[in-house]
Amino acid sequence: MSPVGAASVLAVVAAAAAGALALAPQAGVLPRRRASTSWAGSRAVPVLIGAGAAGAVLAGLPGQVVALSAILAAAGWVTARLVRRRRRRRDAAGTAERVRETCETLAADLRAGRPAGSALDRACEAWPPLAPVAAAHAVGADVPAGLRALAGEPGCGDLRLVAAAWQVAHRTGHGLSAALTRVADGLRARQATRRVVGSELASARSTARLLAGLPVLALLMGTGSGGDPWSFLLGTAAGLACLAGGLGLGLAGLWWIEVIADEVEGAT
Repeated sequence: MSPVGAASVLAVVAAAAAGALALAPQAGVLPRRRASTSWAGSRAVPVLIGAGAAGAVLAGLPGQVVALSAILAAAGWVTARLVRRRRRRRDAAGTAERVRETCETLAADLRAGRPAGSALDRACEAWPPLAPVAAAHAVGADVPAGLRALAGEPGCGDLRLVAAAWQVAHRTGHGLSAALTRVADGLRARQATRRVVGSELASARSTARLLAGLPVLALLMGTGSGGDPWSFLLGTAAGLACLAGGLGLGLAGLWWIEVIADEVEGAT
């Protein structure tokens, strides 16, 4: 097998393993906090790539084969992390929508004359993560504290407003249904703003992905015009350096766009 062919086989295996570890699902109903990313997803993959490259060198494989495999495996791992980041953002957005719906359900039930405990139990049927809050109310514990604890999960930050409204209503004797109705109206307006911001950011993300894919189009055009850019890119030390630099800069740009977009979305 040629060095390029052997490298391709090794790279596919390494990239698949890197992607599987980086995209490994996490347990739990809600998306986990960014700080709770599994050890395998955040640290194990680079260690495995480095260990695999060192083992391949010790086994006597050509240096170009090892380098190409390590480059493509690292690129696969970063790509998988980007996909996972996008999935977490989508899950958090869905959770935020469920929080708004839950607040509206609570407000509607309270306006209809349901007791707070019964309204919480009904809300739990539609959104099970609220069960600890309902259980806290059933034993006379602090409901706002339970809401604030749940608000620490991605997408649940709006529950802090629900907790504040609940606490103020109980301390002042003001109607809980009226307070939650105002919170629900505010959350509905905030969701509308988030949708507008998300649609504007979608164009920036799409442009970044298009720019990241242009080098591949250039390689295909070069091949179609009778050139052989792949032999240089995959079979020479200078080509591997260009491949590593190009992939690194392209993925860094995609990651940078995602970070900026997440900061903008987090501020809305």
